[in-house]
Amino acid sequence: MGRELIQLVEQMRRERGIPEETILKTLESALLSAARKKYGIETNLEVKIDPKSGQISLIGFRKVVKKVTDSKEEISLSDAKKLDPEKKVKVGDEVEVHLDMVDFGRIAAQTAKQVLFQKVREAEREVIFEEYKDKVGQIASGVVIRREKNNYYVALGRAEAVIPQKETLSNESLRRGETIRVYIEDVRLSSKGPVILLSRAHPNFVVELFKMEVPEIYEGIVVIKDIVREAGDRTKLTVYSKNTTIDPVGACVGMKGTRVQSIVRELKGERIDIIPWTDDPRTLLVKALSPAHVDKIGINEEEKSAMVVVADQQLSIAIGKKGQNVRLAMKLTGWDIDIISETEYEKMRAGESAPEEIEGEAIAEEGDDANAQTQKDEQT
Repeated sequence: MGRELIQLVEQMRRERGIPEETILKTLESALLSAARKKYGIETNLEVKIDPKSGQISLIGFRKVVKKVTDSKEEISLSDAKKLDPEKKVKVGDEVEVHLDMVDFGRIAAQTAKQVLFQKVREAEREVIFEEYKDKVGQIASGVVIRREKNNYYVALGRAEAVIPQKETLSNESLRRGETIRVYIEDVRLSSKGPVILLSRAHPNFVVELFKMEVPEIYEGIVVIKDIVREAGDRTKLTVYSKNTTIDPVGACVGMKGTRVQSIVRELKGERIDIIPWTDDPRTLLVKALSPAHVDKIGINEEEKSAMVVVADQQLSIAIGKKGQNVRLAMKLTGWDIDIISETEYEKMRAGESAPEEIEGEAIAEEGDDANAQTQKDEQT
């Protein structure tokens, strides 16, 4: 029995990743529950398993008395001396008595099996929770195993995680057996065990992808300052470099766009606008509206609002489909942006209602580089 037990412990340790000490304690607890079925719940018992030999010992504790009235709790002085002749015992002492473990009975054995299964499952859940609780905010690879209602279930090694459909890309439908990258958004314990929540729509998913593809970001030389995203459609992010000799946008794009292309492929063609961050609000607003070309811009720093003038043919690009481009630009900068066409601006000027603070060519020229870079990013 001892050798088989040790082999079982070793097998469970390898297959389930549960520490040997945890398995032995679980077995001791299961056997103790079974023993209580035979000897009584209130009986003072203890089960010990030798980790080397696998030998199981069931120990009962008895109080030494002159006259025994309860054999489950007491032992006579003469019998106590027989247990260990060399040990001096006296009335009132407590001694260990090794009990018979052979005849537990069918019910006791079934109890041991149930408790063992439950305890091992709890231990396995605890191992999984400890493994993934510190991986929140990281990217992992998993295999889609099934879909239930509005959730996909993904195998992450020995763990099973869930990604709600709303946390997938708007233009993707995950298939069973498909290997995907996911962002570990949260790990928490529930009554049914650890719950690992995944996402592919979280903005930080894109941040972590850039860390994987761009060494300068991973090393902290290039920093992603802000990021906004409508998953599956468009992402805008601002970047700056701590090293003046390194172009942050160029580092993110990579040689011939190889770095950003890899991320775009992972995101199923999602557009990515990489914008060099600046503390000049006019320049930042112009670049945030890329890929549109801005002709003029006027700002109100107190109210953090801006009026932007674009060519008539650029108006739809600046606003974006269903207002997406300007909406993301406002989220990225924290400014309210009002966009008008050149024709509308000229009408306002003719009616003498055009804002006097709108500036043109210098800002437009600064915007050209950002727009060109963004258009290059989109093409890649």
